[in-house]
Amino acid sequence: MSVELTIPSVGESITEVQVGEWLKGVGDRVDLDEPVVEIESAKVTVELPAPVAGVVTEILRQTGEDAEVGDVIGSIDPSAEAVAGATGSSSSARADAAVPTQAEPPVEVTKPVPRPLPVTECPARGVAPPPRSPQTSGVVVMPSAQRLLDQAGVSADQVTPTGPGGRLLKGDALQAVGPLAASPGHRPMPPPAPSPEPSLPLAGETGRSVDSEREEWSVRMTPLRRTIAARLVQTKQETALLTTFNEIDMSQVIGLRKQLGEQFLQIHDIKLGFMSFFVKAAVAALQRFPAVNGEIRGRDIVYRNYADVGIAVGGGKGLVVPIIRDAQRKSFAELEREISDFGRRALANKLRPEELEGGTFTISNGGVYGSLLSTPIPSPPQSGILGLHAIEQRPVAVDGEVVIRPMMYVALSYDHRIVDGKEAVTFLKTIKEQMEQPARMLLEV
Repeated sequence: MSVELTIPSVGESITEVQVGEWLKGVGDRVDLDEPVVEIESAKVTVELPAPVAGVVTEILRQTGEDAEVGDVIGSIDPSAEAVAGATGSSSSARADAAVPTQAEPPVEVTKPVPRPLPVTECPARGVAPPPRSPQTSGVVVMPSAQRLLDQAGVSADQVTPTGPGGRLLKGDALQAVGPLAASPGHRPMPPPAPSPEPSLPLAGETGRSVDSEREEWSVRMTPLRRTIAARLVQTKQETALLTTFNEIDMSQVIGLRKQLGEQFLQIHDIKLGFMSFFVKAAVAALQRFPAVNGEIRGRDIVYRNYADVGIAVGGGKGLVVPIIRDAQRKSFAELEREISDFGRRALANKLRPEELEGGTFTISNGGVYGSLLSTPIPSPPQSGILGLHAIEQRPVAVDGEVVIRPMMYVALSYDHRIVDGKEAVTFLKTIKEQMEQPARMLLEV
């Protein structure tokens, strides 16, 4: 008797999810608790484990389709026998799990059959470009991993697979794309066009037809992207946003890291970064100006004696904001370990839903992407967000002389309904003072 695969609860208040990549296809054997399919929610991506050992006999929801908590998306038969030659990740029809005939191209034996991206009203083609065929022999490449490799122009032969049965997973592609894409002579490959149309030439090349120069196709927004969009619009509509700016001389912090960074690493087994300094400085400022750490709840203003600081990090599917709970109690080493762990697991989509919930204040570092100045938007119901930017060597006046210093622009966006301009400006000035004189963090002055 088959056992149903149902959508589990993936977080408080989350009722709708999107079916992600199927890690197993129809006809594949699975062990108890072995991941079968990825489930994408508005906050995180989780793997749905097999409730029993057996064979996948049915896939009812394809990659990219929406589902609600409790919906049945597939089934596993504990008594069935695995189909020889099953691909292990196909989300196409059950017949695709059978062994290909000798007349078929060899790549069909090893390549999972990906489902095309959802497309609606595409005037130029009507379908989205299919993933490029893997350039490997004997290695099963997951569809999401193949898309990443195609976008970066990286061959699957250059990536070491770590998945079950030698499968090349999305995480493998993510780890490989960065260093390979940065190697000398690397040139990203253009997205392929479906036959009979030719592939798109690279920018700057000649000979492109008029028809191939203007293209568009639709791809369904992920739950995470839909949530981000809705919350940003909510903030704009329901709050009175204002942003104030300042600049910080980073000389002292940079000097401190050079002086004690190696010793810090040896003792705590973690590198000393900039973000722990900013978390400490933010905590000091939040304690002095509790309105920035508060929120409006009905007709009340809620203040807090603790600081749950969100750190915006780039994840595998977009920007996420994991929360450092009780940041006011944590040391530099504890902060660095937590921030590093968040960043690593965000890239692999391994953050838990509860780690993204709550938060009283957020720090967003656009400087890692080269941003020089921006106006960040706080996440409701938070009242403030600190935006960090790139450190640049700039001429500044010090004691009547022009000197070159490593300077960073910082921005505080805040809800003017609860935070007055004087509080916001003084809050940001406190951040500046703490960073330019790090000893203040130790002495709490």
